[in-house]
Formats: sequence, C-alpha cells, structure tokens
Amino acid sequence: MAAGPPNIVLILADDMGYGDVACLNPDPDPRIPTPHMDRMAAEGLTFTDAHASSAVCTPSRYSILTGRYAWRGRLQRNVLGPGYPPLIEADLPTLGGLLGQAGYHCGCIGKWHLGMDWPFRTPRHVDGLDWWSEEIQAALADIDWTGRIGGGPVDHGFDSYFGVDIPNFPPYCWLADDHVVRPPLGVKPEGMFGIPGPMVEGWRYEDLLPEQQRRAVEYIERRAAEGRPFFLYLSLTAPHTPIAPAEAFVGRSRAGAYGDFVAQVDHVVGQVLAALKRAGIDDTTLVLAASDNGSPGRTGSAEAPGTLIETYGHNPSGPLRGLKGDAWDGGHRIPCIARWPGVTPPAARCDHLVCLMDLFATAADLLGRELPTTACDSVSLLPYLTGEATATPIRESLVHHSQYGVFAIRRGPWKLIEGTGSGGWFSKDPPITCFDPPGQLYHMGEDLRERRNRYDECLDIVGDLRRLLTDARCTQPY
Repeated sequence: MAAGPPNIVLILADDMGYGDVACLNPDPDPRIPTPHMDRMAAEGLTFTDAHASSAVCTPSRYSILTGRYAWRGRLQRNVLGPGYPPLIEADLPTLGGLLGQAGYHCGCIGKWHLGMDWPFRTPRHVDGLDWWSEEIQAALADIDWTGRIGGGPVDHGFDSYFGVDIPNFPPYCWLADDHVVRPPLGVKPEGMFGIPGPMVEGWRYEDLLPEQQRRAVEYIERRAAEGRPFFLYLSLTAPHTPIAPAEAFVGRSRAGAYGDFVAQVDHVVGQVLAALKRAGIDDTTLVLAASDNGSPGRTGSAEAPGTLIETYGHNPSGPLRGLKGDAWDGGHRIPCIARWPGVTPPAARCDHLVCLMDLFATAADLLGRELPTTACDSVSLLPYLTGEATATPIRESLVHHSQYGVFAIRRGPWKLIEGTGSGGWFSKDPPITCFDPPGQLYHMGEDLRERRNRYDECLDIVGDLRRLLTDARCTQPY
C-alpha cells in the first residue's frame, strides 16, 4: 500500500443505471460511450454486485455519509422535498467528520438533498408536506436569503461546500458553505420543468454540470498545492432529470439526450482524473465512480417520450430487472469502480456483495480509526481494494429498501422481497392474483433478471431471510 493516507474522491452520479456504463453493459455495441469510466475499470477494480442502500437518492446519500441505513431514522419512504429540515441528526458522526479528525480537508460539491435548516422569517414545519402544496410555496417565499442556512454540509463534517440542494426543486440557486451565492428573487413559472419557486435570473440546467466540473478541478488544484490530504465528495446533478446536456455533448451518444447526459458525466470523470494527473497526485488518490441508485429509464424528452428501451433500444439497467425506486436490482444495483494506482489491481473485478455506505468503514480501516457505533451497517472493503481478499465475501448480507418503503434482503445468492411488486413507481407491476405468494424469492446467481419466484418452493430459506431481516431492523444502536 502507498505510504501515507490517500486522497479520496467520490464521484457520485445521480440516477445513472448499471447498464449505462459501457464496460458493464452486456450489449456488444453500447449506445453510450463512457471511455473514462471504462479506463478506470481497466486500471482499477470494478464491483459487479455493488448497491446503493436505497433505490432513491436521499436515503442513499444519508447512508454514504453516516454508514447506516436511512430507515433507522425518520425517513421511511420517498425522498426529502424542498424546504425540508436536515435528515442527518445533528450529533451523528459522519464520513466527513471522521476524515476531518484525521487531518483531511473535506469538500462537498454538487447536490446535497439531505435537508437544511432554512432561515424562515417565521417558524414553519414543512417536513412531510406535499412538494407542490401552497404551504411549501409559502415557506419558500418566507426564506430570508441573507440568513445562515444551517444543517448542510459544513455542519456535517465538510470544510467547504458549493452546490445546489435539489436541482429539480426550488430554490433554484447556488449555495456556498452556509449561504446563497445570489438571492433567488425571481420565480420559476408553472410551465417549466420542476416545481415553481424562487430562482436566480438566468438559471439554466445546462450550466449546472459544467460548473460542478470546474469547481472540482479548482478544488483539486488548491488541495494539491497545500499538500494536505483531502476528501472530495463530488455529488453530480446528472443524469437526473431535467436532462440537459451541454451543447458540446448533444449527439454524443445513440441514446438521445439521456445518453448524451451520461456521456457528459463520463467526461467529468475524465476531467477529474486529468486534474489529479496534472497536480501530481494521481498515484496517491483513491477515486470511486458510482451512482446513488438506478436509472428511471425515461428519455426525459418531449421530442421522444417513453422509455429508453422503446425509443433507443438502450436498457439503462443492463441485465437487471427494474428501475430507480424498485426493490428489484435495477433500482439499487449500481456501477461502482475504484481506482487507486499501485494499490488496486488493474482490470480486477469483485463479484461479492458491497454497498456504497461501506465507504465509511473502509475509511476508518484505512486510517486505523475506530468505527463509530452509529455506523453499524458499514463494513470495510479495504481488503478488496488492496487485492488481499478476492475469494472471501466480506459482507454477509445487505438490506435493500424501495421508493415506497418495501424491504428486501440479500444473503449470498438468495434475495427475499417483502412484497409482490416492484416497490417503486417506474416499473409496471405484473397483475397479482389470490394464488400468488405473499413475497418474492430469487436466486440471483441463477436468475439475475429475477424472473423465477421460488418463494413457495423454498419456504425454509424464506424463513431464514425473514428472521435475518427482522434482526437487522431491530438493531438500533443510536
């Protein structure tokens, strides 16, 4: 292993599916070019059975930063809406805090979507309100744009932050540390994509990803000049809707605007790698490229409505069943590639079960620090990264959680879903009859597409997995 602690860069795409990355797509002629992530895979380690802790973004991001499932807290389904308060508990140890205590500078750039303490002029309770409600609109109109915005990244272990709370929700403006860069004094009208609300003049979705790229490169250059180890959480706003690739990327793929947007995400990955190389810290930096959950599978274009499969013949879930939000693997199995020159074996593949929230325990292991008891769901993947463990599974089991709160659990090749459908809203559930079993059981080694429900024929395995899931849900260390 390289001497001294490595810099850590987590590039987290938003709604990028397992099949969107060419090196993971079973199609021999992928419709989306991803040369930079393919290069990462050729030079590093590809996790083929990696998962987000949830099939939607807010709970997935909570788990990355806390090392625990989000359903252990107040969020039992769905995601946070505009103006919602912080989801991460004020005294909960975070990944940024852990690394900061070890001397790292921790920077967050991009999407947060974990709630903030907005400076309302009058006290308001908006948690759980409908995103399009009059109450939400009134609350957003009551924000003091000169006030401090608490509960964000700089209150949860990060030294600096530049980004947006939720790109497709108001307020439509950039945030820096704990304040807005420019007050959003205009209003986004009803006719545009997303929820109407406060917006800065000239706000364009096409500008979001290039600005995040620029800020990330500048951050790397500054930190390299300091000579201090750093953790960059680059939480991209793409390819989530609104799908808005920059002009230079239009037509880059054969999967419409969505494919072009994925190609632009791949370009950002390439620019980060190039910045590390120019700064002379390429070989002392662990870079992970992943997604927060699966793809919704929609074109996002009025010119080509429908699914990506119907319109372009591209399946963003690749060989998997389901889409974003689902308990099926297409909802939460994600692309995840690690590159650490001189440490991760080149062109290596890990087929064992892993989760994004395992980064917490991995960082603690890497630094020789004790893992907080609150990060009870995270396990260290360091033996995989160093090539010391290839045949032995480190994680015994993993709990999955869908958009609508349906639980599933995976142990070895077996996967149990506590329900009869997808648990999400993009996939169409098959019709249910009174003769159907009350749940789903799949052998993922033999049935990756989750087509043969073996619930009734393997009731002993169902019982074991139910008990394991119950035990996991009853564990409350915090």
